[in-house]
Amino acid sequence: MAPNLFGDVLRPLKRGIFQDLLDAHPGVLEAESLKAALALHTRSSRYLTVVASGIPRHDLGGQPVEALAPEHVHHALIEVFRRRQGRTPEDLVPKLRQRIVQAFEASGLGREAYATLVMGRDDKVNAITADALAEAASRAARDEALLRAFENSGQTVEAFADMYGMPLHEARRTLDRARLRTRQSPAA
Repeated sequence: MAPNLFGDVLRPLKRGIFQDLLDAHPGVLEAESLKAALALHTRSSRYLTVVASGIPRHDLGGQPVEALAPEHVHHALIEVFRRRQGRTPEDLVPKLRQRIVQAFEASGLGREAYATLVMGRDDKVNAITADALAEAASRAARDEALLRAFENSGQTVEAFADMYGMPLHEARRTLDRARLRTRQSPAA
């Protein structure tokens, strides 16, 4: 059928894959059975974990064709969290909060736009999301301040990292992240 989508390595399915499968296999696939199979597949923890990773949606040939909507990634993160939290005594909220920060930053959206897309009826999840967005804003402010300090220092990255007691790889990653954010911001 489509081993590039349903094999050992799952990929998010493009929207409209149902019709694509029916068209690719006329008279072979029964619509109701395919609908049930896709529902089972897309609700599985394994598939939701792939969606939560944020990789693009793929077509029948296994080619990336469209980005996942931020709200789809967020929904998958929350569902995977709920399923995992139900099976462990460990508090997974800190990990979820960090994954929401990553998903938010990858979305390229502002805080309000992201919140508008992902906030739902679950107050607990909304609180975790709000905390994650506040954490992302705090990190962005720290990154920006560090970038300004670096640019005004006249130092090499190596000397700057040493001056601040930072590992070189962390300094580079932070400065790169701040530069990227600066290029993406509407004021830039």
